[in-house]
Amino acid sequence: MRHAVVVTHARLRDTSVLVREAVEQLKRAGFDVKVVDSLKPPIFGNPSPAVDDDTEIVVVLGGDGTILGAAELVYDSGIPILGVNLGHVGFLAEFESFQLSEAISRVADQDYSIDERRLASVSVTSPDGKRTISDWALNDITVQQEEHDHMIELSIGVDGVEASSFSCDGVIVSTPTGSTAYAFSAGGPIIWPDVQALQLIPLAAHALFTRPMVIGEHSCFFIDVLPDSLTAGWICCDGRRKMRLEHGSRTTVQLSPLTIRLASLSGVPFTNRLVTKFDLPSVSLRQHSRLEERKRENMIASECSRRSTGEHTDELDSRQRPANRVNSEDAVDDDEYDGLTDWRACGSN
Repeated sequence: MRHAVVVTHARLRDTSVLVREAVEQLKRAGFDVKVVDSLKPPIFGNPSPAVDDDTEIVVVLGGDGTILGAAELVYDSGIPILGVNLGHVGFLAEFESFQLSEAISRVADQDYSIDERRLASVSVTSPDGKRTISDWALNDITVQQEEHDHMIELSIGVDGVEASSFSCDGVIVSTPTGSTAYAFSAGGPIIWPDVQALQLIPLAAHALFTRPMVIGEHSCFFIDVLPDSLTAGWICCDGRRKMRLEHGSRTTVQLSPLTIRLASLSGVPFTNRLVTKFDLPSVSLRQHSRLEERKRENMIASECSRRSTGEHTDELDSRQRPANRVNSEDAVDDDEYDGLTDWRACGSN
């Protein structure tokens, strides 16, 4: 018997036809199916619940947040995840909702490849250096202020060497996978998934040097909450697992040797997904402006032609009927003035 796990939201399980269809199609393909609709995040540093070892694949019906929750279920197991987007952008999802049947068919035939996504490992050391708690992230790790009415004062460095210190709202350390998420919104660069790197992006830093920094796979970032900071901090992995950071604590982040395995069915280059998901323009702004201007000109020409034909018809009709006296009831209403400016422009052509 083959085993599959379907991960989704509780509200989708109760209301979405797609969830029921996915479960039924997997069963018809010979899978024993378990549905998980509760993804409560564990405490920072604590192990997550895991799927059974004999699970062949985890099918996620939802958005990127649901996929991040599913990643906790397969951490360090090698079990692949297939995402079907029922959310908004769905950058981690391989298929859109209308492609559900094709996705299930490909899973049943094991007709997919594996995209290995490197994780980031993070360790938090207490101010006295006696206690260290570790966790991981697929997308990103954020360090932010505990009290939002104060900026947090941080020192950041690479490979044990301090690079800068400043007051800020926090910093984001992102994997290449997470470079299209929070890090992208904060002004960080997009990093292709096969690049072995991490980036750090300051959030609203009060300093002159606040550019993103990118390091290679053999380096590591450290982030210290300064002892005299006006507020303590919070650390959060993938927007889910959180912990308070005391004054004087140190957070260290580096690439992990572990990966999350994403099932890939299309073989489409990352650039195609980038253009599609972000709806990027394929022409320059100037060229786009020219195309829009031509579109307006064509609309005006079409309107001119339509009105010219209509006037010719009215002239022929007027020869066959007596003229009517125009009174106040025959006044032209406002709707007949639509496009008046464009019509006047026709007279100069």
